[in-house]
Amino acid sequence: MNQPDLGLKVTELRQQKNMTQEQLAERCEVSTRTIQRIESGEVDPRSYTIQCLSEALDFDFGMNHTSSETQWLMALHLSNIVCTILIPLIIWSRKKSQSYKIDKQGRDVLNFQITMVLIFLASGFLIFLVPAVFFAIGRSGFDPGFHLGLMEIMFICTPLPMVLISIFSASQGIANAVRAMSDRPIHYPLAIPFVK
Repeated sequence: MNQPDLGLKVTELRQQKNMTQEQLAERCEVSTRTIQRIESGEVDPRSYTIQCLSEALDFDFGMNHTSSETQWLMALHLSNIVCTILIPLIIWSRKKSQSYKIDKQGRDVLNFQITMVLIFLASGFLIFLVPAVFFAIGRSGFDPGFHLGLMEIMFICTPLPMVLISIFSASQGIANAVRAMSDRPIHYPLAIPFVK
């Protein structure tokens, strides 16, 4: 993990443990100013300091796992192609303590997938609602000027929303996998922040 992600994670973990910067500095046997500079992203700490931070905060900062981190990030983002919550949930829950990026981007992927599944379910509801409305209109004797049978309406309405959602989800996963590989910020539009 590199700066500024390292500093952000140190701050987050320290606050979760209700520690002050002074208390963390004391546990790591460094100055308070060093902790402040690490948290602000001004310096890259030495390996000994990272080891002390890992022990004090009970977190593996994954300094030796960068290639593994990249592979897990790719797996997280590409799981959008399958359009399921289970795969990113398993990866995130197992690897979030090893990497700040996996933790943060895993939450982003999960929020996007949960949103897509909800939209997918809503479109499934509409698949049955639209034909029912047309069927009810036909039974009422109202002539809309065109005549489609129930099977034609189902054929038109059924696959389109699901196909569009799947294509959108897959394209976002691929785009964000490319961004993650080149260490650029990821972005998932429409994602509702369920997992914080």
